[in-house]
Amino acid sequence: MPDITGTRRARYLLAAAGAAVAVAGGAALAPSASADATVARPHATTFELVGQQTSSGDVDLGEPGISVGDQRIVHEDLYRDGEKVGDHSSVCTFTRVSPAALQCIGTFALPEGQFSAQSLLHLPAPSSVDVGITGGSGAYSTARGFVRTVPAGATERHFTVRLQR
Repeated sequence: MPDITGTRRARYLLAAAGAAVAVAGGAALAPSASADATVARPHATTFELVGQQTSSGDVDLGEPGISVGDQRIVHEDLYRDGEKVGDHSSVCTFTRVSPAALQCIGTFALPEGQFSAQSLLHLPAPSSVDVGITGGSGAYSTARGFVRTVPAGATERHFTVRLQR
């Protein structure tokens, strides 16, 4: 990686953080199934989504340029088969500058409820990021699993959501 200093380094890190904000949303979960009437087993649901960024911003706290505590904030609309199914917002906070590390937390709002996910991200980000689902409400109140995020350009992401409940 080329030596990036000053303002160029700050722009690079913010762009990388924006590309790495790994968040997604989904659709209704199917009812839990049980192979044995006495032992309930989690039901897994996997589905694909496309996220289209609608807004983003950077918060520069402390010294000018990237420093611990600076944030990248992103909002995306979520689509399945071309139809809008929800949206989400996320915040990534720099916890280390060099090498860069960010704590990213996102909330996904859907008609059936909400779920959240988080990840510690190291830059440069890999080509895909798995973000752990940490909780939810409504139909997602017992959800766990992960969202695999793959960037598809500057303002689009492809998501594979794997939920269990």
